[in-house]
Amino acid sequence: MSGPETSGAEVSGSCPVCGTHVLPGEAFCEQCGHDLSAAARVSARPASPGSAPGAPRGSAPSSGRACTVCGSAAIGSDGYCENCGMLQPTGRDHVEMELGPMAGVSDRGLRHSRNEDAMALLTAGEDAVVAVVCDGVSTSPRPDEASQAAADIAAVTIAKRLAEGEGPETATREAVRLAADTVASAARPGEDSPACTLVSAVVERRRVTVGWVGDSRAYWLGEQSSLLTTDDATPGTHMLTAWLGADAGEVVPHVRTFTTDGPGVVLLCSDGLWNYYPEPEALAATALSGPSLAVARRLVRLANEAGGHDNITVAVIPFGQGERGETTVAFPKETSD
Repeated sequence: MSGPETSGAEVSGSCPVCGTHVLPGEAFCEQCGHDLSAAARVSARPASPGSAPGAPRGSAPSSGRACTVCGSAAIGSDGYCENCGMLQPTGRDHVEMELGPMAGVSDRGLRHSRNEDAMALLTAGEDAVVAVVCDGVSTSPRPDEASQAAADIAAVTIAKRLAEGEGPETATREAVRLAADTVASAARPGEDSPACTLVSAVVERRRVTVGWVGDSRAYWLGEQSSLLTTDDATPGTHMLTAWLGADAGEVVPHVRTFTTDGPGVVLLCSDGLWNYYPEPEALAATALSGPSLAVARRLVRLANEAGGHDNITVAVIPFGQGERGETTVAFPKETSD
């Protein structure tokens, strides 16, 4: 989703990391992607009462690790370097998952200071797999926590409900309900709740069920490649009309099922990919050859090479066997909004 909110302070002059000239009001360095608003926040902090001259400003304790940019040991509890203002890498900056034939890759991209996307992959018995991709809304508090919590609870709920004998559509609706409740209840005193989007897929022998809220997408790539979702956003913009979390109201997911003999790929992604490659045919040209993890890596690399202005998450689920020329596809079999 859109980048982190900038503070009221404006940064001008040179980037503190790479030295590139930056203009007043720019949030990120165009050369290295450094979060200039973070640097402004650090420089604007008053010195702590009683602090010694020259001591790092702000009173956040050191984390005991060195800044990956300037080498300072003054890393605050918020993850920012107290010396240069750079947000330090976390284990979520680049994540790769592989489970059986399916795989996913989530990447921070080149412009954002952290990865606010999340994904989850699970098996559900012998015949079904579950994938979920969530994209944190950057203008909400702690969007990275929201996306991870929503992805995890949704995937676990779908798998559990399927194991209990429920159908994939019912399981998907219940999963979205619980994910929405989890995100909405995550607000801390004095702040709004975080927010995120969600798209899920339940892939069985000849049937695929997708559910979504927001503008994260699902694609069928193969014979008759197609976008399976419709964005919950104002046309031509990234202004969401539905989401999980802050001020979302009643969350009613879209749920759609289609059947196919395959072969093909079910692809889930955040807008960090489809902003650059929205057309199913363009995605299919990359996604229909090679192992799932290699495909996911290629798609993430393509998005970064195209600019990497947002976090990028891709989940790849191969589907079906047989000759592509003999494939039959029927979608949607049933649609419930």
